[in-house]
Amino acid sequence: MKHDYLSFDQFAVNILDALHTAKVEYMIGGAVAVWAWGEPRTTQDLDMVINLRPTQAATLSKALEKIEIYLPSDIILDNLVEAKADLPLNAIHGSSGFKAEFFTLKEGDVHRKRALERKTLVDFGPPLGKVYVHSPEDLILYKMQYFSLSDQPKHIRDIGSILKANVRPIDKEYLQNWAKKLGLISIWEAIEAELMK
Repeated sequence: MKHDYLSFDQFAVNILDALHTAKVEYMIGGAVAVWAWGEPRTTQDLDMVINLRPTQAATLSKALEKIEIYLPSDIILDNLVEAKADLPLNAIHGSSGFKAEFFTLKEGDVHRKRALERKTLVDFGPPLGKVYVHSPEDLILYKMQYFSLSDQPKHIRDIGSILKANVRPIDKEYLQNWAKKLGLISIWEAIEAELMK
């Protein structure tokens, strides 16, 4: 079966359409959110936080299947109900290799709940248009978390680009308070010290 070329932007639009069909609250994180607040870089992954109720699982699964992504509702429900670790649901488009990683809002995850409340509507222009993304502060916090787990320098580069671009003033009090709560304050202080050189 021949597939038409699918751009990453169109893949993202398709994912957003599927979430809208299932009426699932979302926000975009990762590299795509950095496009809003920092320096764009290439990616094949669309990281998202979704507030998904079990009753929405079947509808979301069917909406994804229409765009050639097979994520059965029982796998979605297992992630929502059974999974204790913060592992994403991987929605992979077979012919392009593009992937959406859905991080589901779990009970007791106070920071993710707060981050979702602080999501920001950003207009990327066509074809994405207006979409919800992490606030710059919460994006920085998650980037620090990922760096603490993986030691990948891309996360620090992303944070630096957000702070350098200064698209909007950073709420440093909020950032520092959550960095302390999440055990990330030493990483934040090292980033601040580096920037002040």
